[in-house]
Amino acid sequence: MGEKEKNKKNKKQKHQHPNDQTTKPTSASSSSSSDNISFKPSSEVKGLKFGGQFIVKSFTIRRARPLELLKILSYPPAVVTKTNNNNNNKTPFASTTSYLPTNFTILAHHAWHTLTLGLGTKTSKVVLFVFESESMKQAVDRIWPPEIPLGEVNKKLIRGFTGFEMARFKFRKGCITFYVYAVRRQGNMGFACADDLRTILQSVVALNDFLDHTAMLAMPNQRSISYCTPQVAMAAH
Repeated sequence: MGEKEKNKKNKKQKHQHPNDQTTKPTSASSSSSSDNISFKPSSEVKGLKFGGQFIVKSFTIRRARPLELLKILSYPPAVVTKTNNNNNNKTPFASTTSYLPTNFTILAHHAWHTLTLGLGTKTSKVVLFVFESESMKQAVDRIWPPEIPLGEVNKKLIRGFTGFEMARFKFRKGCITFYVYAVRRQGNMGFACADDLRTILQSVVALNDFLDHTAMLAMPNQRSISYCTPQVAMAAH
């Protein structure tokens, strides 16, 4: 009986922590932290999930500007200032490319949810790629499209990225699901930008749930997810 209860408890804990890669001690060094990340060839790593709602695959996401990434992560301005002072005004997360929902996607999710009487999802997806170097990120940005349908992300940005390995992290934050991918060349050891990856993961975990991102479109000066104030940006409880 004791062994059965122990097995049941272990299964429950595993269900509660699907992103166990994010639970590593934050005090660990960059090298040891990167060794704990589970990388797979890009052809084998899990992609975006859509369930049975295939219409969502036609919804689009766009490449975000650097400051938009900081805002959606609710990255403290004080931290940004400190980082800039220590790195000669270097932009935080310079090795990261992020994709946010377009205005069309935000409105389409809302319309789809209404037309299906609440059965259609209104959960948007935010996709972040943390590369092992800034030069890799810059090279990829020249190849990858600035805007892409969600249904093509798996084929063109993930599985089509041959010669590379990725580690995938997924977080549900209310009406936004975050997908974070760490990217390195196949055969490389460790992860050079482990500090950036850890900071991004910690920031996403710390976020409150987004309750309704369509509210961002309600104000004249607020036409996209690139909001101007924390009150509009984080519709959280």
